[in-house]
Amino acid sequence: MASTRRKFILGTLAATGALVIGWGVLPPRQRLTASQPLPAGEGEIAFNGWVRIARDGTVTVMLAKSEMGQGVVTSLCMLLAEELDADWSRVTWQASPIDDIYNNIASVVDGLPVHPDTDSVVLDAVKWLTAKTMREVGVMMTGGSSSVKDLWLPMRQAGASARAMLVAAAAAQWGIAPQDCSAERGEVIAPDGRRLGYGALAAAAAQQALPRKPVLKTPERFRLIGQATRRIDTPGKIDGSARFGIDALPDGLLYASVKMCPTLSGKALRFDDAAARAVPGVKAVVEVAPLRGGTGGVAVIADHPWRARKAAQAIDAQWDHGELASFSSKEVMEQLARTARAEEGYAFFELGETDAALAGAAQRIEAEYRAPYLAHMALEPINCTVLFEGNKATVWVSTQVPGLARAAAAEALGLPDEAVTVHVLLLGGGFGRRLEVDFIAQAAAIARAMPGQPVQTIWSREQDTRHDLFRPACAARFEAGLDAQGALVAWKNISAGQAIVPQVLRRTFGLPGGGPDKTASEGAFDQAYEWPAARIAHVNVDLPLQVGFWRSVGHSHQAFFKEGFLDECAHAAKKDPLAFRETLLRNHPKQLAVLQAAARAAGWGAASKPAPDGAKTARGIALHDSFGSTVAQVAEVSISADKAIRVHRVWCAIDCGLAVNPAGVRQQLEGAVIFGLSAALHGGVDIVDGQVQQGNFHDQPVLRLNEAPTVECLILPGTGHPEGVGEPGVPPIAPAVANALFALTGQRLRSLPLKLA
Repeated sequence: MASTRRKFILGTLAATGALVIGWGVLPPRQRLTASQPLPAGEGEIAFNGWVRIARDGTVTVMLAKSEMGQGVVTSLCMLLAEELDADWSRVTWQASPIDDIYNNIASVVDGLPVHPDTDSVVLDAVKWLTAKTMREVGVMMTGGSSSVKDLWLPMRQAGASARAMLVAAAAAQWGIAPQDCSAERGEVIAPDGRRLGYGALAAAAAQQALPRKPVLKTPERFRLIGQATRRIDTPGKIDGSARFGIDALPDGLLYASVKMCPTLSGKALRFDDAAARAVPGVKAVVEVAPLRGGTGGVAVIADHPWRARKAAQAIDAQWDHGELASFSSKEVMEQLARTARAEEGYAFFELGETDAALAGAAQRIEAEYRAPYLAHMALEPINCTVLFEGNKATVWVSTQVPGLARAAAAEALGLPDEAVTVHVLLLGGGFGRRLEVDFIAQAAAIARAMPGQPVQTIWSREQDTRHDLFRPACAARFEAGLDAQGALVAWKNISAGQAIVPQVLRRTFGLPGGGPDKTASEGAFDQAYEWPAARIAHVNVDLPLQVGFWRSVGHSHQAFFKEGFLDECAHAAKKDPLAFRETLLRNHPKQLAVLQAAARAAGWGAASKPAPDGAKTARGIALHDSFGSTVAQVAEVSISADKAIRVHRVWCAIDCGLAVNPAGVRQQLEGAVIFGLSAALHGGVDIVDGQVQQGNFHDQPVLRLNEAPTVECLILPGTGHPEGVGEPGVPPIAPAVANALFALTGQRLRSLPLKLA
């Protein structure tokens, strides 16, 4: 009996293993056909989950990524229209429904904590299985500079499939072979010159079989991809027809304002709402608990946003300040610095005997770097509109995660996910803040008090700043060794800070978070520099403050640390900062070419010209890899009489693989420089007793127009797979400016924001 049972168990395990292995070797399941038919308007035909064609020839592309100013609408429509051979003037777009075919695969695969130079069969297998898994159980998400990278093939396959079906339908009408036909600008063309428009063919084409392996164009046949193209979302922003989250105006709309506990993660203990209810137009007063990492408070629903805000301010509340009541960002920074000095952390990258190399070095250099908590400060403040109708609900929101937004609203309303419809509107800035769903859960909980009427919850600018989920603060300790000739022989870097991913897993999915978080050390360990011996590690410090993703995440501060200390090494070695870097990139031609392109454009080595006001200037350089792209920047700075830092010019070179829309790449780089400079010169929130001290742009400034530098962008020609663009321009700017300041003043600034003594 025991033998029979053992054979049964072993046989079952073997069969299961065979199934898993068999599943694993198959490619990820197709991403063309959605689980539900694509909604189509009157006269429209859906060809797959990505494209519809109307009788008049209008092509509607389904956008599974959120447009937040990064130009993804245009670049993704270009991918599909290229393979479809559509008439670009007749291409429009619409936010897609929620479906697994739209899950983001690229960002999760890129998030694996491995060095980019790693090349192994095991790693390739892990990436393959990760991609397959995310296709089935992943998240529909816009982030990690992954939109074009993630949809490079699916969008093109969708266009090529529809094109093949249209050609087949035309060939059938003409009684000729499909391969004898061609397509161009929304028409199928016969050898004798006859033409049929896509609109006339759509109904018949939809009856054709979906091609199993659509044939994609080779790069030399591209007509749209690679061309600088005007953004197709711009006209709506000019004429006012574009709709952001805050523009949602369903019939019968009511407005909600929230008086939140001033202490992060706190909640209402008791409150008196008599004065609030006395305000004309007030419909309800609702207590809201802390949800999904947010802060609790008391909400007022009224018929006008100003009345709702006035009534909310009138509420007399006593607060439960919770576990953050004594939280101090200043004390945390000191704790992180002590931790980086005292602990060895988890090593993301090790090469050689670093301690031995340090001990034998002719010269040793040590330094400590720091970066503060940062708020996102998107121009469109947090808002969400919810209509609760008992057994179903509708949500209008600017979000980077539609599926998670639906789940958060459903949970707050006590509904199944499928009973909630989410309309994703344009985002007036995201930067990672709208990867969170705390405000969506809050808005749904408030709207539940007014069934049958839509309620729009709007935060003030001060609430947006003070109740953010911040970029983590971080401290880093460096040691380096040089030989007698000034060559680098050892590099040791240990940073300390909070880990984002474990917190996100807990507050978003209810999953335990553990293990190394790549985002904490990215930008430190995953670079191309050829260290002779190195140990790069991070210590995860568990703190109760909720933190989140911020544009370029760990790269945003690790690049400042790494490139600043590298400049220190060059100075100690009495080497030019550019030449010192070049010696560490002999086997990395891509990074070397980008570095040299930026230096060449800036005239590196030539005498710096005076600023327009006659002030002396100096230049600093930085190089950084992030999100698959390499960016080098040279910053030219001067100092005013009152010690104000002025950045006059930035030369920015990038290799991002194939640039789908070069105009969009330039826009992203220019915006990234402004965004990164704002943080480098002004960014940082101070938290005292759990309460954020900054509130609006007067005490948390963004770069003003008169402060903005001239940005010269150089896009190196690339033919490979498109890589990330939205974030890679942010990390190098802070160290480039800091390095220029050292060249100008002799002061080495090791803390952000940059302030001269």
